[in-house]
Amino acid sequence: MTTLTDTVIRHAKPHGKTARLFDSGGLYLEVSPTGGKWWRLKYRFAGKEKRLSLGVYPAVGLKDARQHRDEARKLLADGIDPGENRKAQKAVKQDRAANSFEVVAREWIAKYAPTWTANHAERILRRFDRDLFPWIGGKPVAEVTAPELLAVVRRIENRGALETAHRALANCGQVFRYAVATGRAGRDPSGDLRGALPPVKGEHFAAVTDPARLADILRAIDGYQGTFTVSCALRLAPLVFVRPGELRKAEWSDIDLDKAEWRYTVTKTNTPHIVPLARQAVAILRELRPLTGRRRFVFPGARSVERPMSDNAILAAMRRMGIRKEEMTGHGFRAAARTILDEVLGVRPDFIEHQLAHAVKDPNGRAYNRTAHLLERQKMMQQWADYLDKLKAGADVIPLLMARA
Repeated sequence: MTTLTDTVIRHAKPHGKTARLFDSGGLYLEVSPTGGKWWRLKYRFAGKEKRLSLGVYPAVGLKDARQHRDEARKLLADGIDPGENRKAQKAVKQDRAANSFEVVAREWIAKYAPTWTANHAERILRRFDRDLFPWIGGKPVAEVTAPELLAVVRRIENRGALETAHRALANCGQVFRYAVATGRAGRDPSGDLRGALPPVKGEHFAAVTDPARLADILRAIDGYQGTFTVSCALRLAPLVFVRPGELRKAEWSDIDLDKAEWRYTVTKTNTPHIVPLARQAVAILRELRPLTGRRRFVFPGARSVERPMSDNAILAAMRRMGIRKEEMTGHGFRAAARTILDEVLGVRPDFIEHQLAHAVKDPNGRAYNRTAHLLERQKMMQQWADYLDKLKAGADVIPLLMARA
């Protein structure tokens, strides 16, 4: 059979009807009456004659068309229909594009942005647009590896924005866990990077701010086998996130379980403070009151009930549970609450700062009093307690965390 040449193809003229110029192995050039030239492959599969488009001339030249033909013939030799194979490959590409990291991340943002403040939503989206999408946005979310993710957050670290790098990594973890929950990924690679970034300067206390790891610690606390008094202190610590010294020195006279409030003077600043108590915190204290309620201190010491629990009691209990001092301290519950309430639950930062008993001033420079935003803080503390319950129960941390109380 005579095969085609480039000269023959270039000089092929259109006629009144479609013409076919045959090459070899089923390859031919189809010339339309309007002058268009398409490469086709004629083949048989399962006893049926079929045709496959191989491109348009001159974008696909004779050499390329023959290569495409040979590739199709190899598939036929392996018992594969090249036409169906092409459809499958196209479907895979469409699926990869539909499940790219950027598509899934934007879906996650759109789903939960209504539960965040406008400023928080803008910060999250800007972080993804500037620091994440340009590097891994087009990659299928299920194929992003821990080394690739580390390279992205280290770019942020290298420009001197270490805190932003930590937050970007946490956001990626939320997206990956959402992808797992919605069937687009098998696992969250961000968990492999725990400790890969250096701590932010100025952090004096170890703290876990990753929700998944915090859930492990909360479950360990619930399973603590030590004294009941220490067990109650451990369970209450993450719910109230006060300074460790304030927790161990808590007095029953300062606590009103009917009003669900704990009022005391902050030792660091010598200022009055109110801790709204969530239902879960009230339940712990009611359970403890028959044991220590006739004493001054909520958590009396092991050697003398006239003195508060030692400052090492909670730390020692955490170490016995396998929680390393480099990972979490009693003070670390404050940092965990501050980070997650802001970055995950989208609570207004000034509400959080008030509850942490930090110095917060109004626009005129005056310090807010202890009752400032009390109603909002009551809602926040209940929201926080409910969120911790969901973590301990093993609920998916992405779909469930964002619901506000």
